[in-house]
Amino acid sequence: PSRAQTVDNDIARHCAYSIPAVALTLGRANWPLIRETYETLANDMQWKVRKTVASSIHELGVILGQDIAAEDLVPIFDGFIKDLDEVRIGALKHLANFLSLLSEDTRNTYLPRLEEFLKMDNERNWRFRLELTE
Repeated sequence: PSRAQTVDNDIARHCAYSIPAVALTLGRANWPLIRETYETLANDMQWKVRKTVASSIHELGVILGQDIAAEDLVPIFDGFIKDLDEVRIGALKHLANFLSLLSEDTRNTYLPRLEEFLKMDNERNWRFRLELTE
């Protein structure tokens, strides 16, 4: 993805959109082949790429299973919680879906952290407040 950005700024977003399908096609056993690419996309400079990754992290968790999700996806999800409001909306929309994939102990660590969603970059961001209330 980093080399592709010199050619087309939207290609990273297209990659982020497609990576759950790639993971499904390759299967859980081949996750190590695309893990680094996924991490690169999750840390991309463009917030639209990160939002796309955040919006589908729960789907990737279903594909990869509880153990891999806890090991590889939880740290990325933690980063999304602290990201821009636009990225956080993607994570917030599927928060329940993502947390349901994790063990009860891991889920319980998120209860005190839900307060972090109340902190916004822009107090006038009505979209984020709407998602939070739903």
